[in-house]
Amino acid sequence: MNKIDQMSFLGFEAESAEKPAKPAKTPKPEPTVASVVLPPVARPSAQIAEHEAMAQALAQHPDFRVLRRLVPRTDYGPVNGQATRRVIVLDTETTGLDSKSEKVIELAMLSVLVDVATGSPAGPVSIYESFEDPGKPIPPQITEITGIDDSMVRGQRIDDAAVNALVQEADLVVAHNAGFDRPFVEARWPVFAGKAWGCSFQGIDWKKEGSGSAKLEFLASERGWFYDAHRAQVDCHALLQVLSSPLIDGQTGLARLLAGANQTRYKLRATGAPFEAKDKLKSRGYRWDGDGRVWWCSLATGELLDAECTWLRDEVYGRRSARVMLEALDSLTQYSSRSGLQTERQL
Repeated sequence: MNKIDQMSFLGFEAESAEKPAKPAKTPKPEPTVASVVLPPVARPSAQIAEHEAMAQALAQHPDFRVLRRLVPRTDYGPVNGQATRRVIVLDTETTGLDSKSEKVIELAMLSVLVDVATGSPAGPVSIYESFEDPGKPIPPQITEITGIDDSMVRGQRIDDAAVNALVQEADLVVAHNAGFDRPFVEARWPVFAGKAWGCSFQGIDWKKEGSGSAKLEFLASERGWFYDAHRAQVDCHALLQVLSSPLIDGQTGLARLLAGANQTRYKLRATGAPFEAKDKLKSRGYRWDGDGRVWWCSLATGELLDAECTWLRDEVYGRRSARVMLEALDSLTQYSSRSGLQTERQL
């Protein structure tokens, strides 16, 4: 789900970092964003050609950037016997944030083959989308964000058999903020617990990729698209197209997530960290667990874990004896509400 209200909780700042102007050049004004809005109705071909010509002319000017409405793709061309993996791109809309007490009201899934060699989608896209009656009124703030009201879900139920059939074929399930979506869908459909998961929000370092934000709408905008967000299926189409685009190293986001599916992530809890170190920890990206009353961070590899433990010893604990808590999370447990293997480590 493109959950804008969740991003500050996850520790990713939305604002772009300011870049100092080069003293030898006169700073130019910020480019103007020109959105070419194509209404979803049939229009004469001459009018389409006229609008496209206008868009191309604006795109050639250094002071304008053209955004086009994202067009969902339902087929990515022929599959010619190449090695592929099946990926599900998933999004939910829910009655609230807590998976223990709130319910799914909309589920969307796109199931597509991904070429292992190129990281690009291949073949037709299988689409599933449905509403579900949560058995209680939808809060007004949820309706305001999603546009889903009680009348749209009344009496509706997501087809368990269809969900199970689609998920059982998948090699990887991907969501943008999987830490939100995975607990919700696992509570409703246990089949999701047996699948590897990837998170396009946490699993790709969008700051290092040069993006000013990890929000899905922002990532789509950087690639020249806009869309009507906060509905499950269109969010899935936007995410699939973002992840089909190349990153700095030439890999697609899909390839990056598939490669990381077999890696173990580590949750490092800085137990007993002195109070005066809180600003250092926060600025380094640690998050505060109010229930456990501990600062923690997530690390993608064992090498990063070793480096982080060295930093904690030198910068936080002042080289005094300390033990930190580690939780190893493989792709079957990460982003879920289930615990991984927990151990202690002496610094």
